Amino acid sequence: MISTKLTELLGIDHPVVCAPMGSVSGGSLTAAVTRAGGLGLVGVSYGDAAFIDEHVSQAAETGGVWGVGCVMFTFDDRPGLWDKVLGYAPPVIALSFGDAAQVHKYVASATDAGSHVVVQVHDPQQAAVAVQAGASVLVAQGAEAGGHHKNQATLPLIPVVLDITEGRVPVVAAGGFADGRGLAAALALGADGVMMGTRFAATEESLATAGFKSRLVSARTADTVNTRAFDVVRGIPWDDVYQARSVSNDFTRTWTGRDVELAGQRAIVEPEWIAAVARDDTSQRAMFAGEVLDLIQNVRPAAQVVHDTVDEAERVLTRLARSLDHPTT
Repeated sequence: MISTKLTELLGIDHPVVCAPMGSVSGGSLTAAVTRAGGLGLVGVSYGDAAFIDEHVSQAAETGGVWGVGCVMFTFDDRPGLWDKVLGYAPPVIALSFGDAAQVHKYVASATDAGSHVVVQVHDPQQAAVAVQAGASVLVAQGAEAGGHHKNQATLPLIPVVLDITEGRVPVVAAGGFADGRGLAAALALGADGVMMGTRFAATEESLATAGFKSRLVSARTADTVNTRAFDVVRGIPWDDVYQARSVSNDFTRTWTGRDVELAGQRAIVEPEWIAAVARDDTSQRAMFAGEVLDLIQNVRPAAQVVHDTVDEAERVLTRLARSLDHPTT
């Protein structure tokens, strides 16, 4: 058993968090991770009422310590959906991608509702804002992550965020983690746990489609690309400082770096793209995935991912401890 400030604060068994991936982290995956002793998070991302009612309610029925992940800037444009999320009384609310004012607003609201509040940060400035706003936990996400991210790598970001928090709140490392070796490395840096996305996307319980899961297993890290094309085609107003890591395909090869042109042709391209997504066309659909793809060899049960990650981390840490007690000459 690995005990950290994160496990003690939340009352969970293992310092492993499932990233709240929109359209991937549903109620079944969240429940499986929670039952295994980690922290499962439903990814409601862009705020769809029907998705919230189906998947957040499923997670709530499981009980235990679970949560909901919300992209802050999108909830500002969807009145009533934030209150809908709070209505399910999630023990944890994970917030991401908001400006300073939004961080303060949503942290205060979630705290008042009785939830532990996790805030994802990508640089020292965002970390300072989250601490000042009263976040319960910080997630330091590096550029190795799948999906949306900034430019700073995980390895140097973690100690910087730890210096800013000064031990006041747990820090979870994200971006580049898929197994126990990564968890051990994060703990060695001083983090209190890891958040994994791509590894949990390739699980039996995830909502990822069959084509998406198959591509996660067959693709390699070298096949990923940073792109804004999927945001542009969907008309989602992401800040220019963010781009998203995805498995490259015909769509990214056609449109990456042509944002203005794609925006101008969106009325034509978007319907065709939506139809391709509906038929699970992996040459066109978004398949957000991180630089851990070289480590993803199969689709596994989520509980097995949690337990294997922790078991491997314990072995690595034990080996390191023994090497300190009995250094080689």
